Amino acid sequence: MMDWLTTVFTPDDVWWLEVWVDDWFLVIALGLFVVEMLRYVLKKKFTKNLLGDSVANFATLGAFIVIVALVATAYAGVFFYVYEEFRLADLPITPWTILCCIVLADLAYYWEHRFLHQNGFGWATHTVHHSSPHFNISVAYRHGPMDWFFPLFFHLPLALLGFHPFVIFLAEVIVQVYQTLLHTETVKKLPRPIEAIFNTPSHHRVHHATNKQYLDKNYAGIFIIWDKMFGTFAEEKEEVRYGVFPRINSVNPVKVFFSGYVKLFQRLWQAKGFGYRMKLLIKSPTWAWEQEQKQQNRTAQSSQ
Repeated sequence: MMDWLTTVFTPDDVWWLEVWVDDWFLVIALGLFVVEMLRYVLKKKFTKNLLGDSVANFATLGAFIVIVALVATAYAGVFFYVYEEFRLADLPITPWTILCCIVLADLAYYWEHRFLHQNGFGWATHTVHHSSPHFNISVAYRHGPMDWFFPLFFHLPLALLGFHPFVIFLAEVIVQVYQTLLHTETVKKLPRPIEAIFNTPSHHRVHHATNKQYLDKNYAGIFIIWDKMFGTFAEEKEEVRYGVFPRINSVNPVKVFFSGYVKLFQRLWQAKGFGYRMKLLIKSPTWAWEQEQKQQNRTAQSSQ
């Protein structure tokens, strides 16, 4: 076992593994999605809206794949440039370094994910993922148009540390495919040791909730310990209500895909003054929503 952990792989080996994981996991996820839909049918919870929402989720995935195909060369090029010119160490590609990279990529994802919830520009793309009123495997593939952009800044330090870009990309994929399995109501609670260390469907349902006590909680990818360490953990105790405010109330994939930035640009257009526009970009979406509520209350009071 120890000998295998120190086996040196080539970059081509890692690239092949990443493609294999990415492709086959989608097949597995589609199979699980069918099982989930059958469960909803048996429980008499299958609706036209649920079907339309699920189709929209996969449609946003298609749009996201097209965008990634257009930017992939430039995205990868930045990682290779930093790795070739500025890396601090020459880390071999072994199972040990791959495991270390996965853990560090998961930590990087935690902070990226938390960042997306804390400012208007990031939330405009991430809100797409949260906007579904349902919670099933297809929601894992509900992407926004700029979801490819932000991981660059949070994962680039791994190239600086000396991890080969292909290893970083593999780690990113593993963090993402792990989370795919979390988007389900089928699994309730897992054994306590697992719930204590790993992100689980229960923990991730909390993250997708609009319940006040659950807002901005459980940002973890694989390890829920990051949330416990940095004070953002909440346990699922009461029934979760999914979605965002304001609700988009649509299964049109085009509207779903661009909903976040359409809303942001509307707010920027209607804003009075440069300072307020900057606050819309850098302050949390909760702040923007609270300002709108205050304005509506003032308008209602003045009309009385």
